[in-house]
Amino acid sequence: MSMASNLLPKSMKAVGLYTNLPIADAESLLDLKVPLPILRSTDVLVEVKAISVNGIDTKQRSKPVPPTFELPRILGSDGSGVIVAKGEKCKYFKVGDEVFFIADLRRNGPNAQYVAIDEIMVGLKPKNITFEEAAAISWTGVTAYESLYERLLISNKDKGKTLLIINSGGGVGSVASQLAMNLGLKVIGTAARSETKAFSLQNGADIVLNHIKDLLPQLEAQGYINGIDFILVNYNPYPYWDTLMAVAKPQGRICFLCDSSGLVDIKQLKEKSLTLVAEMMATRMKYNTEDKYRYREILEDISKMLEAGKLKSTLTKIMSPINAENLKEAHRMIEEKKSIGKIVLSGF
Repeated sequence: MSMASNLLPKSMKAVGLYTNLPIADAESLLDLKVPLPILRSTDVLVEVKAISVNGIDTKQRSKPVPPTFELPRILGSDGSGVIVAKGEKCKYFKVGDEVFFIADLRRNGPNAQYVAIDEIMVGLKPKNITFEEAAAISWTGVTAYESLYERLLISNKDKGKTLLIINSGGGVGSVASQLAMNLGLKVIGTAARSETKAFSLQNGADIVLNHIKDLLPQLEAQGYINGIDFILVNYNPYPYWDTLMAVAKPQGRICFLCDSSGLVDIKQLKEKSLTLVAEMMATRMKYNTEDKYRYREILEDISKMLEAGKLKSTLTKIMSPINAENLKEAHRMIEEKKSIGKIVLSGF
């Protein structure tokens, strides 16, 4: 380890859990004092400055703790901070680097003062934004990037084509809108509340439809009934399936980010030769794929976009400090679908 271990504390504050409980339960998330994580050879140890709260966090909390975890389990899917130590095989970062990162869901996460994380899941924090702004875009930024570039295969050659984003006011949707706008696509977002509609427009959507109402007549009124080139479904696709089949352009591409609540008839894909793909940002980590190094490359690419002003953080709310009370409130807001953009918790 590259930093004298006697300079680090032996224990740290954390927010964790012992069992899966509804967020209203007083024991659902607890303020804890735990030992510092053990560093592996390719890990960096990050002193956490800010964390964001994602839908995946609420799902992890509500599921039984996997038997591979020692209790208590510490959640968290992304954040930002400063590297204070590193394993002997680390080659991309040095102690003192300010970074932002995505967390490995197979390990304890960053809802703590320190987190140990493989350096391939880390990027240098953009110099022109705060730790809070950086924490807000790690997980959603990589997810949106993979969805557009690697699943839907969108590139500069698609300038002028159309992208429909179901739920464009959330964390992923608002980053995807910006990435698509930068590629010259026409972005059609969907939202239900006036504030999420406004947020979608601020982040690059050209028009925003109401997804509480039937989308077909709305698309027809806007002149898009003859086909959408790309569709990103950032919500349960089940209620939208027939609409998607109707509006997708022949040979178009559709990407799902969320599970379907029911069975859909994929025979409908054939007539238009549609491509249906799925995106789960955790795939590379879960299956230890040969290209897992892409996480770091994508984070570095996002960092450069942020520094160049081509991308902006979708941070909308900061809560401080990082503790069980504030994390419960953030989980509750996400579960009740009352959040816009990204909620970030800052400092201990």
